[in-house]
Order: sequence, then C-alpha cells, then structure tokens
Amino acid sequence: MNAVRIHEALIQKTSFNAAVKHITTVTAIVERFEKQENLADILKEYIDEKLLTPDAALSIINLLLVNKYKYICGAKNLSTVTDSLSKIAASAIKWNAVDLVAVYHHPDLGIVIINPKNPESIAQIDRLNRFEMVTVYAGTFTKVISEETAQKAIKALVSLFETGQAKNESGLLTGSCKYQPPKPKAAAKPKVDKKTSNQKAKPAAAAKKSSQSKAAAPAPVKETVSKNRRMTPMYAVPVTNELFHNGNVEAWKRIIESYKASHPDLDVLVYYDGERIANLNSLFKWGKVKHGSVIQFAVSGENIRDVAKLQRYLAQGASPGFEAFLKGSVNSVLNLF
Repeated sequence: MNAVRIHEALIQKTSFNAAVKHITTVTAIVERFEKQENLADILKEYIDEKLLTPDAALSIINLLLVNKYKYICGAKNLSTVTDSLSKIAASAIKWNAVDLVAVYHHPDLGIVIINPKNPESIAQIDRLNRFEMVTVYAGTFTKVISEETAQKAIKALVSLFETGQAKNESGLLTGSCKYQPPKPKAAAKPKVDKKTSNQKAKPAAAAKKSSQSKAAAPAPVKETVSKNRRMTPMYAVPVTNELFHNGNVEAWKRIIESYKASHPDLDVLVYYDGERIANLNSLFKWGKVKHGSVIQFAVSGENIRDVAKLQRYLAQGASPGFEAFLKGSVNSVLNLF
C-alpha cells in the first residue's frame, strides 16, 4: 500500500510540475504576443525547442487569437496550388492592415504553423498539395478587426496559396501591423563561480591599468543555429534494373535503414506516381515498377545531411548492382553513412 501511495504521489507531482511548466510557457508566449510579435513566429521557436507540440500550439492559437483577440478565422481545402511559394511572403508582407497566422496541414510534415509575411516561415513548406487544408487567422494587435477587412485578407491569402496572386489588396496596405522580423534569440550568459571570481579579483585589478592602454578586442560571438524542421524537394531515382523486384526492394530497405541508423533525427519519405509509399514492399507487387520508371524520395528533419550520398546509394539499389547491399547478416545494419 505504501508503494502505491508513493507512486500516486510521484504521478501527482509530475503532473503538477508539467502543468506549471505549461502555464509558464503560455504566459511567456502571451507576453511576447502582446508586444506585437507574430504568434506563428513565437510558436515556431517553442516547437523547435520541444517546449510545445503542434497540437498544443493549435490550442494556444484558438484561445489567444480567436477567443481573446477576436481574430477572424477561415479555412479552405486548396483547389489548386502555386509552385512559387516566395510570392506568398512577397505580397503578404505589404499588408500592414492585418496580422496573419496560417496553419497548413502538410501530408508528410503534419501541422505547419506559418507567418505568411515571413519568408523563412514560408520556407518550412517544401511544396503545397491540392485538397490539403489551410486555415487563416486574421486580426490586429490593437483593436478588433472589421469582418470585411478580415475576410478580404483571408480570401487574398488563400488566393496566394492557390495561384501565387492576390485578387484584391485594397484596404490591406495601410495599418499598424507592419511586418517585424523575428528577434534573434539572445545567447545565454555563462554562469560565474563566485569563489573563482573572488580569487581572480586581485590579479584582474592589477592588470586593469595596462589593459586600459590597449584597444579591447571584441569577444567572439558564438552563433546559434536555430532548429528548423523542414523537408527537402523531391529527388528522382530512375529504375535501371529490368524490374524493380524483391532484391531492389530489400536493397532500398537496407540503405534507408542505414541512413536512419546514422541520422535518427531524419525521416526518408518515398513516393511513386505521386503517392506516398509507406510500405516499400508495395513497390514490388505485380511488378508495377519497371525499367525506366522513376521513384522519388525526400528527407525531412532539422539538420538534413548526406542526401546526395543517399541518392547515389538508392540509384544503385534500383539498378542491377543492388546485390552489393544484400551482403552480411540479415539483421545487421549496413555502415554506409
């Protein structure tokens, strides 16, 4: 019984600490938003740092934008899609009358939260897919937006996603919601050991006079690389074997397994004839993938690397030279990367 009570107490303590952490996170997000930072840019930072999940971020969008600040929301399944994503930010950045957040349901990456005015935020998307849903939130930082202005901004942004052109920008160009680039994250200050600093105080004071006569060299600034989960473009791999048969499938499995073993933070996504292939064995069924066919793949993750090498190996795996990847124990992982 004592063990059960201890277990329950630990669970309660863990749940309590998690709740406090979440409240602290949400409070910090609200404070930054009220200083007129775009919510999509804020949430991306927290998601990248693994402090929020995309689902939790959606809840914050609804509570903060819709419930508290009365942003107008509109959603549409895209009937067509533009292949020039850069045009979205190029147009939306001029719409000073409105603050915008868009949520795109990517078929492979899942929920992607976007600031349409931020080119780097748009770059999270490798491509747009027809029939996928985009939800747009339109409002302002300082006052409740008019229904007319919000709906015009929503329709204009959806038009950018579908055609790369906004149909009607009148009434959207003037206002207080000018685009502000995300603020760079401040580097954490190193902790100072008091005992060590006291011991060094006297020598430091003695050297102060001589150091004043010399120009102080600026301290090197360590750049912080922001985490950014993204997806590469599609890479084509031609099938040069007479048929993409079971041996080719097994070769691809072992190549991708080796890549994943070396890069566990990355995912390899395989496509054929525009369809995502979750089970590589399906490429062998009925011998549908023949000589001259093209299989595509993409890599998703934060620190994407070794894609060219992966492409070379997959090309060999789709050729008569696939047997090179079938050597060794069945349960062993190839050391390719």
